[in-house]
Amino acid sequence: MITLILGGNKSGKSAFALDLMKNVNGSGLLLATGRARDLGFRRQILAHRESRDPEIPVIEVGTDLPERMIRARSEHPSVLVDSLDFWLFACREEGLDRVPAFLEALDGWHGGNLILVSCEIGLGPLPASPEARSFVRELGGLNQKVAALADTVHITVAGLPLTLKKAENGPLPTAR
Repeated sequence: MITLILGGNKSGKSAFALDLMKNVNGSGLLLATGRARDLGFRRQILAHRESRDPEIPVIEVGTDLPERMIRARSEHPSVLVDSLDFWLFACREEGLDRVPAFLEALDGWHGGNLILVSCEIGLGPLPASPEARSFVRELGGLNQKVAALADTVHITVAGLPLTLKKAENGPLPTAR
């Protein structure tokens, strides 16, 4: 089952995703895509580490996310990817178009739970720079494609998860 969790910065999407992973299957692997490039983001990553259960194994991935997801599926009942926006940014920085490989991995996903977290950045004002507008469009397009393939889609606002799409036979998590 594939679950997509969208939300803005500090909306509670990562905490909800972790709760979902624990509630659905009890254990899993976190594939972290964020790379600290400044002190503020280092602090944010550290806060995420300190707030999550130390028993949850974490692997930091780069642009090789599709391959890492497939490998993790065979070893873990649940795989949590946090988050697609950082992964897409890393791909763009390296001049790589990894989206087709990622969507192919999703389309062929079976067995095990896959929980994907992504920022919903298209709700704010239009960014001033052409580069930022291009990224917003690209991430919005990726989120739409992932949502179409996902069994369940949630958005978090102020720490509250709202269900946008529900799997026919899947469990629906509760907010903490």
